Amino acid sequence: MASSGVLLQAITSDDAVSVSEFLHENLNSQVSAADWRQLIVPPWTHVGPNRGFQLVTDEGAVVGVYVAIYSKRDIDGITLDVCNLAAFCVLEAFRLHSLRLTRAILKQPGLVFTDLSPSGNVVAMNERLGFHRLDTATRLVVNLPHIHGRGVRLTNDPAILEKVLVGRDAVVYRDHRNAKAAEHLLVEREGKYGYLMFRRDRRKGLQLFATPLYLGGSSTVVESSWRAVRSHFLGRGLMFTLSEDRILGFSRGLGASLANPRPKMFRGSGIHADQVDYLYSELALVEW
Repeated sequence: MASSGVLLQAITSDDAVSVSEFLHENLNSQVSAADWRQLIVPPWTHVGPNRGFQLVTDEGAVVGVYVAIYSKRDIDGITLDVCNLAAFCVLEAFRLHSLRLTRAILKQPGLVFTDLSPSGNVVAMNERLGFHRLDTATRLVVNLPHIHGRGVRLTNDPAILEKVLVGRDAVVYRDHRNAKAAEHLLVEREGKYGYLMFRRDRRKGLQLFATPLYLGGSSTVVESSWRAVRSHFLGRGLMFTLSEDRILGFSRGLGASLANPRPKMFRGSGIHADQVDYLYSELALVEW
C-alpha cells in the first residue's frame, strides 16, 4: 500500500526529463525518453497553463503522471481552448491516487477535452466522467502499387509544402512539421491541392499501417488520387491504410471494415463530435 505522502503537482517544462523517463520506464519502453519528451515540450508555441499533473512522493520520486497538451482552436469563428489527455500512467502501488490526477485536469474551467488513445479501464472511466465516444468507423485498406499519370504530383518536400499550402493548412503544417510522429503529403491535380497528414501505426508488433490524421485542401483531389496516395504509402514501407471515415470522408480499396476500431473520446461544450480532430495531440507527437 502506498504511503499518504504523495504530492499532486503541475508538470512544467522543467519536469520534462523526469516525466519522460518515467513514461519510458513504466508506460512504453519502446518509446525512448527523448521521444516521450515531445509531449511535455511540443513543437508549437501555445503550451497552456501546465503540461499536465504528476504524483510525487515526499522523497521526490515520480509515481504517476497525466500529461496534457493544450491548443487554441478556431471552430466556426469561435476560439476554443482544447486540452488533449496525452499519457496516463500510475505505478501499481499508487493506483488509489489516480483519480487525483484526473480531477486536477478535468476541474480546469473553460476547456474542451479530448482523449484520442484511451485504453483498458480508462474508456469506462471516461464515460463515467461525461466523455462521449467519437464515431471511429475504420476500414483496413491494402496499399497496392500504382503508376499515376502526369497530371498528378505527390510530394513530401518541405519547401514545396511551405510554398503551396495556404490558410489553415499552412498553420497546421508549420505547427506539425517537427512533430515526431507526423508525416506530410501534398497531392496536386488540375491546379488544386490536397494535404494529408498521417502517422505510422503498429499492430501486433508490425509498424506497417498508415493512419491519416488530417485532410486539408481539396478532399476531392485526394479521393481522385487515392490509388496514387496508397502507392506512396507502400513505397514508404506501409502496406496498409487505417482509413477512418470521419477523417477522409471516403473509404475505398481492397480491404475490410474493422469490427472493433480503437476508441477516441471528447468532453466539453461549444463543439460537436464532427468538429473534433486529431491535431495537437499525442497522435502527432509519439510513435509507438
